[in-house]
Amino acid sequence: MIRLENLTKFYPSKLGNQYIFQDINFTVPEGHNIAILGSNGAGKSTLFRILAGSEYPNKGKVITDKEISWPVALATGIHPQMTGRENTRFIGRVNGVADLDAYEEKVKGFAELGIKYDLPVKSYSSGMRSRLAFGCCVAIDFDIYLIDEATSVGDQKFRKKAKNALLEKSKVASVIMVSHDMKEIREFCDSAIILHKGEMNFYPDLEEAIKVYSEF
Repeated sequence: MIRLENLTKFYPSKLGNQYIFQDINFTVPEGHNIAILGSNGAGKSTLFRILAGSEYPNKGKVITDKEISWPVALATGIHPQMTGRENTRFIGRVNGVADLDAYEEKVKGFAELGIKYDLPVKSYSSGMRSRLAFGCCVAIDFDIYLIDEATSVGDQKFRKKAKNALLEKSKVASVIMVSHDMKEIREFCDSAIILHKGEMNFYPDLEEAIKVYSEF
């Protein structure tokens, strides 16, 4: 269960507070893989950050009894001075991973970092950082995975690998996805939430949601 209670989020500006959400009360339906649809500026990325706990609402709260991932492939929490292995171990410890040694090796193999796994992350390319973050995330069994353009990580070979890993996760856990690729959304999702003019509406039929969204 994920429930938003009186959720309000705004950003100050010279023209006054710019509201993304204002007093939203909404329960995310369980048992669905959900696409988040909305035009630019509708609040998709903001909602993701709030669900992940990396950004806080100005008012209201998110109530959940689920373990929710950070946005897959987002290098949040990756420390540039630490090595890939040290970052992995730290992330595993924070997320309650029992066997840290096995977790380290699983992430190393998935991220395809080789000997660079033991070099400081500040020496990594942006693609390598994303692969490390992706590996750290999918190697943990979350109840819900937040997927934000995650399958664009790395080269074509790794993108295919990442996509297959997420499809496997979607069979045993729920996903909430943001993507501009409708083909990808159709592969992962069965329903959608549309963000429009500060409102959230759930559509159990994905095709209906895509049709409504395309008419905005």
